[in-house]
Amino acid sequence: MKMYLNSIFADPERTARLVDIAKTSLQPLLEGAVMNTIPLSIISFIIGLILAVLTAIARISQVKFFQIIARIYVSAIRGTPLLVQLFIIFYGLPNIGLTIDPFISAVIGFSLSVGAYASEIIRAAILSIPKGQWEAGYSIGMSYTQALKRIILPQAARVSLPPLSNSFISLVKDTSLASVVLVTEMFRRAQEITAANYEFLLVYSEAALIYWVICFFLSVIQGFLEKRLERYVS
Repeated sequence: MKMYLNSIFADPERTARLVDIAKTSLQPLLEGAVMNTIPLSIISFIIGLILAVLTAIARISQVKFFQIIARIYVSAIRGTPLLVQLFIIFYGLPNIGLTIDPFISAVIGFSLSVGAYASEIIRAAILSIPKGQWEAGYSIGMSYTQALKRIILPQAARVSLPPLSNSFISLVKDTSLASVVLVTEMFRRAQEITAANYEFLLVYSEAALIYWVICFFLSVIQGFLEKRLERYVS
């Protein structure tokens, strides 16, 4: 690292070149973040969250069939690398005649991953609600579904917010894996830039800085939401 810095400051022309590369690479990196990284994260998280709620409910249901299906899904997704799952969806499924667009393939892969991991967070949050809350709902004539929807899930949402927020932040970083299925998100743009100028340290550090800024603002939003929800804690 010291030698690298010395080589930069000792050569004004190289310093000027690096500054120029940093400026010119910033726009395509930001475009990759705005056009693909952020939308991919949001869409995948929303779909994954819906899948997670359904899976969590299936895990705690009294119907054995739903329990078994949910357990197999969670076990399969959590037990295999996300990178392998993306390769299966994008490169493997065409072998059986099912070709999927790169962005859609990434959404499917990330959504399945979020659904599996977040389902355990939501299930734990639901189980943390005292049984008396269920009994209170039943005592005023609510059905299982009504009690779950109106009493249990709202309380579970508050409990699960911090870990779910962390999952979303992790998802933003994991979207860099979408580059392997040809999605031109920010990391893919960084790879294309370095293929032309070979300044790997500079460009990848710039991409890392943008990831960090995005995650920092998400952490700020997370803290704001947690404070808002604290008002409902007795």
